[in-house]
Amino acid sequence: MADFGSIIFMSDSNVPERFEVSEDEFAELVEEAFDALPADMVSRLDNVAFFIEDDSPEDSPVMLGLYEGVDILDRSEYGFGDLPDRITLFRNPLIDISKDLDELREQIHITLVHEIAHYFGIDDDQLHELGWA
Repeated sequence: MADFGSIIFMSDSNVPERFEVSEDEFAELVEEAFDALPADMVSRLDNVAFFIEDDSPEDSPVMLGLYEGVDILDRSEYGFGDLPDRITLFRNPLIDISKDLDELREQIHITLVHEIAHYFGIDDDQLHELGWA
């Protein structure tokens, strides 16, 4: 099972002053970002559940998002009864790296595309080459 997380390393010099976004407001921003994705990308998602959690796991560097599952390139007999893959966005880390609401929207979009790319079998090296990592 693949476990890809979007990781960013923060130093004191690149941490913007934090602003607040409620859980409901954040969920709306994620929904807007998802609705803005290309229809052909979204229509190819199968058995994927999306989640929002406040913080990334304590035992990892700051993560913005996480894909957990079997990407479509590695699936063999995948079907009825299989648990869905998970894409999780981490609210506080995404807010922490954003200086304002516009940047937060952009970071949510980038992270969502990044994690969906893992679902399609695109690894971090390929994402880096494409400018999405």
